[in-house]
Amino acid sequence: MRNIALFLKYEGTAYHGWQVQKTERTVGQTLEEATGKVVGHRVHIVGCGRTDAGVHARVYVANFRTDSRIPTERLPYALNTHLPPDIVVTRALQVHDGFNAIGSCVRKEYTYQIFNSHIRDPFYVNRAWFYPKALDEKAMQRAASAFVGTHDFAAVRSVGTQVKSTVRTVHYFDVERDGELIYLRVCANGFLYNMARAMVGTVVYAAEGKAENIAEILRGGDRTAAGPTVPPGGLYMTRLWYDDGEVCFHV
Repeated sequence: MRNIALFLKYEGTAYHGWQVQKTERTVGQTLEEATGKVVGHRVHIVGCGRTDAGVHARVYVANFRTDSRIPTERLPYALNTHLPPDIVVTRALQVHDGFNAIGSCVRKEYTYQIFNSHIRDPFYVNRAWFYPKALDEKAMQRAASAFVGTHDFAAVRSVGTQVKSTVRTVHYFDVERDGELIYLRVCANGFLYNMARAMVGTVVYAAEGKAENIAEILRGGDRTAAGPTVPPGGLYMTRLWYDDGEVCFHV
């Protein structure tokens, strides 16, 4: 039985996130069905994270086990013939038996895009958050930097998946403007439910003077003191690190 890692990217607008569900179409379910057709048996695919409905991935890693002897270099071509155009497998590798797409992942980076202009752009619908009021990226960076470090992030998560601890380590949270687009890149050892989107909302509120001191917000643990959970269409998974210390895949 081989353990196969798949590298893929997807535009998540049409899906209710990654996790397989009974009533909603998801990326994980779509990939499992396509993979089962290719290898000739049902498979269970483990994804590197439970991206929310409408969230995208420029990079994503998943793994599954199979006794099929199809060469790994042929798998992307075979899988893509059974996948819709908004999900693409770019690479497949046979990995060691202990590899687990989520359990072996030690860091993740998400990038959030804000289209900061007075006039909306139809080409960024569901791909960036349209925000017509002027934003100062330097003020946003000052707010974002307050999240860096090991903290209890209960104040910036939505009620959802049960976790043993809400303590996480944020390695960096960088804000960069390129014309009318603002990119917010945040890397952590793990993310709570809606954590990245709530952090972005808090940074925007702080830059506008609507949020209190972020260090105090984190210490207080009160979700209502932080900013809103911003729309999912601006969020992308963009980089992954695995437990051998090597960057596994990034853009």
